[in-house]
Amino acid sequence: MKLVVQVKLLPTPGQASALEATLRACNRAADYASTIAFEQSLTSRNDLQRAVYTDVKATFGLSAQPAVRAVKKVVDAYATLKAQLKTGRLGPAHSKRYRKATTSPIAFRTDAAQPFDDRCLSWQLDARTVSIWTVEGRLKSLRFACSADQLKLLQGHRKGESDLICRGGKWFLIATCDLPNPEVAEPVDWIGVDRGITNLATTSDGTNYQGRGLTRYRRHQACKRAELQAKRTRSATRRLSGRTKREQRHATHVNHRISKEIVAVAQRTGRGIAVEALDGIRDRVRLRRDQRATLSSWPFHQLGQHLAYKAKRAGVAFLEVDAAYTSQQCPRCKHTERANRPTRDHFCCRRCGLAGPADVVAGVNVRDRARSAWVFVTAPAPSP
Repeated sequence: MKLVVQVKLLPTPGQASALEATLRACNRAADYASTIAFEQSLTSRNDLQRAVYTDVKATFGLSAQPAVRAVKKVVDAYATLKAQLKTGRLGPAHSKRYRKATTSPIAFRTDAAQPFDDRCLSWQLDARTVSIWTVEGRLKSLRFACSADQLKLLQGHRKGESDLICRGGKWFLIATCDLPNPEVAEPVDWIGVDRGITNLATTSDGTNYQGRGLTRYRRHQACKRAELQAKRTRSATRRLSGRTKREQRHATHVNHRISKEIVAVAQRTGRGIAVEALDGIRDRVRLRRDQRATLSSWPFHQLGQHLAYKAKRAGVAFLEVDAAYTSQQCPRCKHTERANRPTRDHFCCRRCGLAGPADVVAGVNVRDRARSAWVFVTAPAPSP
């Protein structure tokens, strides 16, 4: 399994200036290569490299390997765009978003991330420094900061490219670590997890992780942003810039904490984890205007990703099941009706009278579906 490790660089002002100039040069080169790829319909890495390699080196001041990385970044970007168009993620062919994506070359921000391989970047992990190529020469003994766990991952499992990024005036390196896949234990049972907005996660055991604190935090941040935006001063603008992504980082921390606790319980009890497959839920529902911000900021997908990779790392089985009617179906008699859920918080079966918290009932239904689905997942294939 692959994990990414993000370390913070600690450059001097001169080193930061060289890193900034390097990102600008690499992304200008990528813009140039993207224009050539779009105009000449070049999708092959070798074809595009033959067309732009000499110009990229001469015009933008890149050495051989950074020029190759810039070309590869462009090819990967067009491959991603092609996949998004094929799967319909940019809408139908007549939509404005689709036309905008297909009628102009892909553009790269001046501070977009740039990949570096081991020829351009070397790690001195004992000294906690890196040596990195820049347009102003190679920077040696560039210090970085990370935790002891991150350093252990880098020492034992770092592999492949590392991305240089600038975020809010701070510099980071994101390295890929390739860990061996742990053996997934056969689950003795399942923990069903129902994800929601009012309650971020509710398990079939009855454990409830409320979203009230996160909602309150989002409202506080929205009020602060509105106050600063209303002032229209340079100081307010600086403060707004300093608050960038603070809300997102807080939501990520909450999801990490929830997923860590659920995986720990599953590992201790020998059970697997099952969640609903909620892909495309934002496209399937129609909301009032005052509800749209709440749904768009609902971090359910990230919580599912955290559960999946933490479970895989711990050797815990993880499964996604059909989400249809999990909150309206009675787990005892299987009667399904909208009236079974008279309010958001309560469930009461109209046939057998089973009653309880609606989110817990949904978690139990997810658990029951995982029990049935796991039989088909682990069943041996029929012999020819």
